[in-house]
Amino acid sequence: MNIIRDKEFGGERPLFGSRDLRLENVTIREGESGIKECSNIVATNCRFEGNYPFWHVHGFTIKDCYFAVGGRSALWYSDHLKMVNTVIDAPKMFREMNDIDIENVQINDADEIFWRCERINVKGLKLKGGTYPFMFSRGIFVDGLESDSKYVFQYVKDVEIHNAKITTKDAFWEVEDVTIYDSILDGEYLGWHSKNLRLVNCHIAGEQPLCYAHDLVLENCTFDPACDRAFEYSTVNADIRGGITNIKNPLSGKIVADSIGSITLDEYIKQPANCLIEERKK
Repeated sequence: MNIIRDKEFGGERPLFGSRDLRLENVTIREGESGIKECSNIVATNCRFEGNYPFWHVHGFTIKDCYFAVGGRSALWYSDHLKMVNTVIDAPKMFREMNDIDIENVQINDADEIFWRCERINVKGLKLKGGTYPFMFSRGIFVDGLESDSKYVFQYVKDVEIHNAKITTKDAFWEVEDVTIYDSILDGEYLGWHSKNLRLVNCHIAGEQPLCYAHDLVLENCTFDPACDRAFEYSTVNADIRGGITNIKNPLSGKIVADSIGSITLDEYIKQPANCLIEERKK
């Protein structure tokens, strides 16, 4: 493997078409497409300041690196990436990619990241700001996520999440085959129009959660007292520990809680309107 160490590059496509290349303490200055159409690249302790540095790259490792604001849209149309101990201040990262392995990464502008990606493996990820992370992606495994981004995980499929703390709005809309374990989900309108969404040992906060959901499952979950109008027009099987403030117009299934503040079944309820709702027997 060729090694480039302690160098700076700028301008248009300075390392275009490189193969079997190791970059150590290299800075990609202002310019475009610094490492485009490359393969088998390792970047360690590098800094990326120019636009679009990693496009159409096949097989690469990024470790202990930094992406400045100017390094926007840095990773597109690429595959087989391992990224470790890296800080990103640039938006619009990870687009149309597959086979992504992320460990101990912090993204400080999570605007439109991980769009239309497949096979994402995450261990320790922090997302700050931005909108629509992970939209239209599939095959995602997460263990350890902190996020305050809005509209996270929209239109995703085949997702498993562990140990997440997500503060958001309109999260998990129109998802399919998603399971979330041991997590805190705080945001308005959680999980609307979802299919096969399963929550296990989770705490749920925010207004009007889990409406219009199909085949929704909750196991050993808790609700914040501010949650109201839950489960409207959903088919649901829910085991709720503690209390829930209000349940409104579920379609069918079964909801069991330690205590239920109120149940709203009004003229707008949809058929079959046969959901069993009951407090757990003491």
